[in-house]
Amino acid sequence: MFMLRNVTKYLFGDTSKESIVEIPQGQLYLVRPLSPKGYSELIFKDAAATIRRTGQEYQYQLVVQRAYEEGEEELLAEEDGDDGDAEALSADKDEKTFLLDQGLHFRSEIRDGGEAVFAWRDLSGDPGDLYEFVCDRSVQAPEVGTFEMVAIKCQYERKFRKAQEAATEKDLQQFNFTDQTIPSASAVSSPITKAIDPPPKPKAIEDSLAKQTQKDLSLRDTKSRASDKEVTHTTAPPSAMTPKGSEVLAKERAELHLFDFPSGSFMLQDQSVVATVSEFGKWEYWLQITGAEREWLGQPVVADINPVFNFEYLSFIFNHYTEDGSAYSWLLRFKDQETEERFQEGLMRALWERLNEIKWTKSTDVERQYVLDAFQDLTMEDAENAAKEEQEEQEEQEEEEEEEEVEQDQSDSQRAEEYDSDESADDVVTKAHDGNTNSQLAVGYKHDRSFVVRGSKIGVFKHTPNNNLEFSTNISKVETPGGKLFSPKKVMLHSEDTDMILQNEANPNSLYRMDLEYGKVVDEWKVHDDIPVKTFAPEKKFSQMTGEQTFLGLSHNALYRVDPRLSGNKMVESDLKQYTSKNAFSSAATTEQGYIAVASDKGDIRMFDKLGLRAKSQLPALGDPIIGLDVSADGRWVLATCRTFLLLIDALQKDGKNEGKLGFEKPFGKDSKPQPKRLTLQPSHVAQFQHETKAALAFTPAHFNTGVDDKVTSIITATGPFIVTWSMKKVLAGRKDPYTIKRYDQEVKADDFKYGSDRNVIVALPNEVNMVAKQSFKKPTRESIAATPRASGRFGSRLRKSDVVNSPY
Repeated sequence: MFMLRNVTKYLFGDTSKESIVEIPQGQLYLVRPLSPKGYSELIFKDAAATIRRTGQEYQYQLVVQRAYEEGEEELLAEEDGDDGDAEALSADKDEKTFLLDQGLHFRSEIRDGGEAVFAWRDLSGDPGDLYEFVCDRSVQAPEVGTFEMVAIKCQYERKFRKAQEAATEKDLQQFNFTDQTIPSASAVSSPITKAIDPPPKPKAIEDSLAKQTQKDLSLRDTKSRASDKEVTHTTAPPSAMTPKGSEVLAKERAELHLFDFPSGSFMLQDQSVVATVSEFGKWEYWLQITGAEREWLGQPVVADINPVFNFEYLSFIFNHYTEDGSAYSWLLRFKDQETEERFQEGLMRALWERLNEIKWTKSTDVERQYVLDAFQDLTMEDAENAAKEEQEEQEEQEEEEEEEEVEQDQSDSQRAEEYDSDESADDVVTKAHDGNTNSQLAVGYKHDRSFVVRGSKIGVFKHTPNNNLEFSTNISKVETPGGKLFSPKKVMLHSEDTDMILQNEANPNSLYRMDLEYGKVVDEWKVHDDIPVKTFAPEKKFSQMTGEQTFLGLSHNALYRVDPRLSGNKMVESDLKQYTSKNAFSSAATTEQGYIAVASDKGDIRMFDKLGLRAKSQLPALGDPIIGLDVSADGRWVLATCRTFLLLIDALQKDGKNEGKLGFEKPFGKDSKPQPKRLTLQPSHVAQFQHETKAALAFTPAHFNTGVDDKVTSIITATGPFIVTWSMKKVLAGRKDPYTIKRYDQEVKADDFKYGSDRNVIVALPNEVNMVAKQSFKKPTRESIAATPRASGRFGSRLRKSDVVNSPY
C-alpha cells in the first residue's frame, strides 16, 4: 500500500511533464459481447497507453496511441496518397483518447496466466461494449497496479475538483470496479454471456492493488509451466564463494527476480533477500544476494554488471556473469524509494571507487550527484517539443525518399564479395585470401563516397541515387612515400574529400596524406619530435567539405593544432595546450563553429571554445574509459561512447547567470552541472545478446546523424553482430523503448549514417559493406535478437563485375 501511494505521489508531483504514467507496449481491442457487429475487433496491433494532463485543471485523458516501426508511418501515409478524408481521420486512426471519468468503469485484471488487461466502457457504443488494452508480457505487475492507481486518482480529481493527495481510501473505493468481469478480447465463434458474480465485500482499493503486486510475475511462471511442460526455464547458477569483506557499503532487503529467456520475462525467485555491497580488497568490491534458504548470487562490482535503477518501479536491474561467460539478468525490487536510494549510493560508490581508484567521499556533492543521475532512468524534458518538431521536418523532407529505401532494402541480399583490381571485369571471387578484414569506415560529405579500410587496402564505394552502395575502385597498396606498406590505424577525410589523412601506428609522431584522385600517399607530415599523435579531429564539424587545411591533434596530455603548410614540424606551437598531469586523452570532436570536446580514458569530458586556453567546462568522470566522442553541429548535444553504454549530455545551460549559453562558451555553475543521460541496452536484452553471441557487450564509437542543415534525430552504434539505433525523440521523452536493432550473421566492424540523412546506415562487416534502410531495424524482442540472418549463399562462386553491389572490394 505504501509503495503504491509513494509512487503515485512521485508521478503526480512533476507537473512539467504532460505524461504521468505509461504502459509502453500492448494491443487495443474493441470487444462487443452482446453485439451482432462481431465479438472482437483489433484496433491497434502495437500500441502504448498513457495517462496525460490536459489544459484544464483536474482533467486527465487516457490516450492509446498506435506505435509504428521506424519508417512505417511515412510508408502508410504514402499509400494513403492525397485522400483528404483519410487525412482528416488520421488522428483517430492513430490515437484513441478518453476523458478519465467515473463513467468509464476503468479497471484492470491479471489473469491466471499472468496476462494483464485494462478495460473501460465504450460510451459511444452499444450496451456492454468495452475497450480492452492487453499489455505486452514484458509489462510488470507493479506497472499495472501503478497505472490503475493513477487512473483512479485522476477520476477522483475530476469528480471532487481537488488534488488527489486529499483522497482517503474510502474516497477512492467508489472508483473501484474490479468486481465487474472483463471478457476475453480473443474472437470466438459464439460469444457466451456470463452472469456477473456478486460483488465482493468492500475492500480498500490499495490493498487490492498491493495484493496484485505481490503476485507479480510468478503467475507468468505458472502459465509457462502449464502451457508447455517441455520448456526449460532459466535457472539460477550456483553462487560464487563470498570473499571476506572489510567494510559494508550497503545492505538492504528486497524481492529477487531472474530473467527467463524462454518466456522473455522476469520471474520471482525469492520474496525476501538481503543484498549487500562490501569492500574486500584495495579498490575491490563484492555484491552478495542472500535468501533465507540459500545464497543466490555473488559477483564482483564491475562496469559489466550494467546497472539500471528505476525509481518509478522501485527496481534495480543488473547483469551477472559466471566463470564460463554465461550472462544472466537479475532484478531487485525494493519496498520504497528511500531503501533503493540507500542501496544505489552504496553500489555506485563501489563502482566509482573501483574505476577511479579514489574514495567516493573525496569527490564533491555535485560530482556524486552527477554520477547518480547518470545511472537513473531520467527524462530530459525540456527538449521533447524541439525533438518532435525536428522529426516532423525530417519526415516531410524525406517522405518520397523513404519508399525507395524500403523497396531497395527488401531487394538487398547480404553478400561478402571481394574485388581484386588484378582480376578481369567478369571475374569477382567472393572469398578473402589476404587474411585481413574490414576495420574502419569513413563516410564522405562532399562527393557521396564511402571508404573502407581493410589491412593495407582501401575500398571506395559510391552512394547510388536509390540509396545503395556500388563498388567504385580499390586502393590496393597503402604505403609510405618511402614505399613501406602499412595498415592505417585511423583515417579522416580532408580538403573537400579529395585527401585522406592516415595514421601509421609504427610512426606515432607523423601523419600521412593520401591523394584520393591518384590513390597513393604523397606526403608525410612530422607533427613534433617529442609529442606524439594519439588521435586527431577536424578543425570544425564540416571542415572536410571545405578547403580548410588545419586540423586538431591529441596526445595523452596535450591538445594542439596541426598546419600542414608549415615548414618542418607541423604543430602550431602557439595553439598548444599541454597538461602536466596524465589526462589520458582518448578522443575529440568539434562543432560547426569550432568548439571542441575532448574525452579521456578516465571518463571525463572537457569543453573548449578555442585552442590554447583552459577548458570552459569539465564534466566529471563516471570512471569508464571513453572510446569515442561526437558533438551535434550546434553544440547542444555531446555523445560519448564507453564500452557498455553511451552518455548523452545536454550542453545548454538552463539557469544561473549563463542561462542560454553552451558549456563550450561559458562554464557551468558550481551547482548546475548538466544532467547526463546514460543510454544502455536493457539488462535483459544484454543477457539475450550475450546468450546468443557468447561475447561481451562492446559498442563501436557512436555517431549522430549528420548534415549541415539537419537536426539531430538519431544515434547509431553497434556491438557484436547487432546494430543499434536510438531515437532522440524517444530518449528525450523518457520512453522505455528508445532503440531498435538489426542483426547480422557477422560482427559489425564499423557503422555510420549516410551524410545528410538518418534513414540510411552504412555498415562494414568483416568481409562486406552494406547500406541499409533504418526502416528495416526492429524492436528488440526474443525473436529479433535470436534471428540469425540468412547468409547470401554465394561464397565461392564467381560473379560478373556488374553483380558487385555491396562488395568489400
